[in-house]
Amino acid sequence: MGDEVVTIAWDDGLDGVRLLDQRLLPGRTEHREITTVAALVEAIRTLAVRGAPALGVAGALGVVLAMDEGDRNGWGEEEVAVAVDSVRAARPTAVNLAWGVDEVRGRMAQGRDAVLAAARQIASEDARANRELSRLAADWLLARLDRPRLRALTHCNAGALATSGWGTAVGVLRELHERDRLELVVVDETRPLLQGSRLTAYELDHLGIPYLIEVDGAASSTILRGLVDVAVVGSDRIAANGDVCNKIGTVGVALACDAAGIPFVVAAPWSTVDLDTADGDVIDIEQRPGAEVVELAGVRTAPPGARGLNPAFDVTPARLVTAIVTERGVVEPARGARLDR
Repeated sequence: MGDEVVTIAWDDGLDGVRLLDQRLLPGRTEHREITTVAALVEAIRTLAVRGAPALGVAGALGVVLAMDEGDRNGWGEEEVAVAVDSVRAARPTAVNLAWGVDEVRGRMAQGRDAVLAAARQIASEDARANRELSRLAADWLLARLDRPRLRALTHCNAGALATSGWGTAVGVLRELHERDRLELVVVDETRPLLQGSRLTAYELDHLGIPYLIEVDGAASSTILRGLVDVAVVGSDRIAANGDVCNKIGTVGVALACDAAGIPFVVAAPWSTVDLDTADGDVIDIEQRPGAEVVELAGVRTAPPGARGLNPAFDVTPARLVTAIVTERGVVEPARGARLDR
């Protein structure tokens, strides 16, 4: 993998989207070539491409695909608009997907090259934002935690695989590691699809960052026993009041951090902040197929007829969020601070 990975990008030779199929990691590293809107929507829904910032790029590139497909097939404006809407609605919870579509949709009248340029700019700006927020978060943590090297816990995957480059939560860990201020990362496996043990561990391994993988049920005990100094996670949508929507299981980590008196830090680009959403109560939580819970890697682990409850995300109340770090700075919701334009 090297130190960097390109999760999703426009391939001029293909005249389409080339994305790393994250469903196959860590066992196989394969790329998919996407030239239709339907194929991109399927890749988004099945998590071949995932992670809020990466979905923002996917949304923007999806508009280009819709315009190209419409040109090939003689679609009218309404048919192209329907295709664009299908990309926008592929996953409802992560705000970046809709944001990415909306950011470039207004350029459609200028032609597909203008839309493609805007989509590539989104990817470039995301990578830059991730590096800046990682620097700010590391500064904030080191100013508050009196340890020569920190022990951190993270949940799900918010690394380069989930973004256009560098990562958000994992980006913070990378920044600490580069400063020689990181001792260890405890990685929650992140059931039911194991984004922690499959993806975050994959990234940390290639970056040379020491880590341990734990089952999700061990996280609160790890925190309360004083085995970590901070939890750092990403986010799929941040409400105006500081409520944070992230992978299911995150709120339990936040509750344990609050009980233990250690920081619970959310690292995300500003594009993940949704000021039009007042609080977490109104966020549409994606419900994924129950089979993901009652099966593991295609092998059934529950009795025949058992059904799974499978919310993909949960909402951590602002009162439990010590800090939200974006490229614009640090906000401390637990102290009553609110996000502002």
